[in-house]
Amino acid sequence: MEIQFYDVKSRAKVSVPESAVRKVKYERVAKNGKTVVRHALRATHNGTNLTKFVSRDDWEALDAPEE
Repeated sequence: MEIQFYDVKSRAKVSVPESAVRKVKYERVAKNGKTVVRHALRATHNGTNLTKFVSRDDWEALDAPEE
């Protein structure tokens, strides 16, 4: 299975095999003091780092290593 990312450098969509994708959580503290968590997928394609933000359900359903 392949996952589609948008490559900003080449301005085109690229497909990356699921085996080359890593899961990442980005956490930050909002102004009101609550912790905000964003779920993302990361990959490298032709030397370009790619990031795709996804829903928590999609993130948990994917069987990929977590960074």
